[in-house]
Amino acid sequence: MADMVGPRRLWPVDKLLLGYLGATSVLAAVAWRSLPAAPSLIGIHVAAAVLLLLAVRYPDSFPARVFRHWYPLPYVAFCYREMSLLIPALRGIDYDRQLAAWDFRIWGAHPTVWLEGWQVPWLVEALQIAYSTFVPAVLLVAFLLWRQRRFNEFRYYAFLIALGFLVSYVGYLLVPARGPRFVLASLQTTELRGVWLFDWLRATLDQLESAHFDCFPSGHLELTLLAAAGSRVISRPLFGGYAAYSAIIAFATVYLRYHYTVDIAAGAVVALVLIILTPPLYRSMGERS
Repeated sequence: MADMVGPRRLWPVDKLLLGYLGATSVLAAVAWRSLPAAPSLIGIHVAAAVLLLLAVRYPDSFPARVFRHWYPLPYVAFCYREMSLLIPALRGIDYDRQLAAWDFRIWGAHPTVWLEGWQVPWLVEALQIAYSTFVPAVLLVAFLLWRQRRFNEFRYYAFLIALGFLVSYVGYLLVPARGPRFVLASLQTTELRGVWLFDWLRATLDQLESAHFDCFPSGHLELTLLAAAGSRVISRPLFGGYAAYSAIIAFATVYLRYHYTVDIAAGAVVALVLIILTPPLYRSMGERS
């Protein structure tokens, strides 16, 4: 079993996030005139990088040890939030119509509209709960590895998940889209109805996500599949549970009108590519997976 911290050096996840912060700082500078928040974003990037480098330089205290392992969580969350500012400033375009047209060409109908015929309140409720627990599900694998003191596996999983999130953000930047529940709303003849928690959960997610162009690829499915891959080192039953949960997420994202089916396909492809390529990439950055 590896020590909790190890030498004073950058881990692969550190290099990944420092590189991403540097790249998005350049993007913020490029969009300076159309992005009033550019100075603040760059300042936050610099502060985040300095904080990380200090934790690398002085790793011996307990807060530094915890920070070194868990800091990707708030860093990746901030990177998601800033995409709602960067994408409109840099792109000024969305691809919803194209994605909806691809779906229609594949299925001969808009899947979210067709699924109205299968709308059942208890199913809406259950799928919304599953969709809303996506982040805790991804973090559960990290928590279990942490509790078992399997720090090598924990660091690899942190790298895999951080990479998965950041790759999805690049996808959002390249193919900005908000989703069928906005673009195809005029075609829907009924509103989704749950039982108890549906309205509250959707309203909460709207506060967090509705201003984002975060459809392509489906980060929900991509990261759930990556979590399933990570769960294999813990137990076979846990992996089976995550495999089933991934299938539920794939269906929920379309049934609840969050995603086009082409988003789901893209998320699955990205996850598969990362599962294959991340181990050699991780080793090339100085660690054993």
